[in-house]
Amino acid sequence: MNCDEFNEYCKSLPVTTYVVQWGGSHVWKVGGKVFAIGGWDNGKYPGVTFKVSEIAYECLKDEPGLRPAPYLASRGMKWIQNYGTPVLSVDDLKAYLAESHRIVSLGLTKKKQKKLGLNGQ
Repeated sequence: MNCDEFNEYCKSLPVTTYVVQWGGSHVWKVGGKVFAIGGWDNGKYPGVTFKVSEIAYECLKDEPGLRPAPYLASRGMKWIQNYGTPVLSVDDLKAYLAESHRIVSLGLTKKKQKKLGLNGQ
């Protein structure tokens, strides 16, 4: 997945906002909370970072091409970074990004979820 594909997919998820921050990272948020971070370095494979469930974190953290996300995972958060080869397939990466969006949106207050029309609120 290249930068344009990453941004286009994240944009397609409900109620998202986009900002470039942290040294040029493409940061996607739902309700003001980060759910995906993409960084491209001179055409090399990106580091795409996303939030996962505890079970997914345990399954993914030691897989080739994946690692606990720098900074976030060191603070006990369940975030994975797809940083190298072999990479997740585009379909798998999209599924993890959608799940990250869902997990983060469920962490918003019920009032905010309702205001944004998320999760059937």
